[in-house]
Amino acid sequence: MSSAILLSIVLAYFALLLGIAFYTSRHSNNESFFIGNRNSKWWVVAFGMIGTSLSGMTFISVPGTVGSAGFNYFQVVIGYWLGYFAVAYILLPIYYKMQLTSIYTYLDKRLGLTAYKTGALFFILSRTLGATLRLYLVIKVLEKFVLDDMGIPFEITAVLILALILLYTYRGGVKTIVWTDTLQTTFMLLALIVCVVYIMNNLGLDFGSTWAAMQQKGYTKLINTEFNSGGFFLKQVLGGAFITIAMTGLDQEMMQKNISVSNLKDSQKNMITFCFTLLGANFIFLLLGGLLYLYANANGIAVTGDDLFPMIAVKSGLPFFITVCFLIGLVSALFPSADGALTALTSSYCIDILGMKRRDDWSEKKKAKVRLAVHNVFAAVFLACVFFFREVDNGSLIDTLLKVAGYTYGPLLALFVFGIFTRRYVNDMMVPISCVVAPVLCYMLKTNEASLLGGYTIGTELLIINAGLTFLFLYIFSRKNSVASAPEIAYER
Repeated sequence: MSSAILLSIVLAYFALLLGIAFYTSRHSNNESFFIGNRNSKWWVVAFGMIGTSLSGMTFISVPGTVGSAGFNYFQVVIGYWLGYFAVAYILLPIYYKMQLTSIYTYLDKRLGLTAYKTGALFFILSRTLGATLRLYLVIKVLEKFVLDDMGIPFEITAVLILALILLYTYRGGVKTIVWTDTLQTTFMLLALIVCVVYIMNNLGLDFGSTWAAMQQKGYTKLINTEFNSGGFFLKQVLGGAFITIAMTGLDQEMMQKNISVSNLKDSQKNMITFCFTLLGANFIFLLLGGLLYLYANANGIAVTGDDLFPMIAVKSGLPFFITVCFLIGLVSALFPSADGALTALTSSYCIDILGMKRRDDWSEKKKAKVRLAVHNVFAAVFLACVFFFREVDNGSLIDTLLKVAGYTYGPLLALFVFGIFTRRYVNDMMVPISCVVAPVLCYMLKTNEASLLGGYTIGTELLIINAGLTFLFLYIFSRKNSVASAPEIAYER
């Protein structure tokens, strides 16, 4: 099988994305880039967000976990599902009432400028690490299974992919991304379904016999009842719920697509539709993982983890169309997480850190020039992070992603919870200190959990512990305030 043919398919896919970007970015301005002129269709956003949430990490790592953990990951997915309801009916009404472009403006109105800047910086850190970790995984797979045969090095691949992302996002921003994400989600889900159906037929199985065979191998185990385990059911569900609230509801990348919908009711329809669809999509990914392990066992393929799906799809002698489906699905999983993150980080830095919306002395032309410069800088940061992750990669990356989220999104979650559910006003100077000390303490706790916690293993609840510590510090260093003296909207729900 020619790697040159596979590369040409990838390039043709890029050309299609560029064509969509050119069409959708006509007559675009700064508002188009940041929030799509608040004119996005809710059903388009809902479908496109599936690709953003799943990403290359889900496409590669989730099937690979089935061999060692069965369907345990679905416990976290159930938590995700619960968390989306909190996002839809607690956070979205606040964002729409305030007509926000950046969701972190809420912190400015409620808790003051220092909390606002701190929250925005934690988002920038969180999203940069999360997005580049996902990006690294896909580039790694492309290099190992496609480009190595052509002598194309990892570094060149990373540079070219980021350059292509820049090409189709630098003008249209959110206005473009809601449509490119829809295209990419379509290809990713089609690739997933085609691979499931083909492997099932290749093994001579229907759904019932597939499930029975996976049960026999222990791949369908879902509920973990071992309390001290990091995969204990209640920990995973609660952790998943709070991960969703933090990584979706408090994430500018995800929310700027939601608030680009014209009204709250449609945005909530988008969120609820999306959460049910995502539940089904993750189940199919786990089903695919079980099938891949059954296929590997039947064909003597001794590969596990992140390498399982690409090895079987590209190197095991399956029909060429399966390899093409895998490759297009993989690339489709890559771009919704990378392009949206790049756009959201640019938006957050311009609005939250540089204060672009408040700069009446800047012309639209100057704002556009600054925005493009920031966009390019973040692309360079992405590249540096991808190279860093290559040096520290130690295997399956889905657990690494959840750990990174636990450390970096905890303070952001605490700031919003404090603002929404208390009637207190923070001490400006102590906000950044509290938000830094809590993750450090969590890291120390996680590192020494065996000796400090008597065998208890911290899993996805790391985010909750981190947010709880940050909230405690914020509360200790806060004070009561009258409605009159507190910032605007301090006590509105």
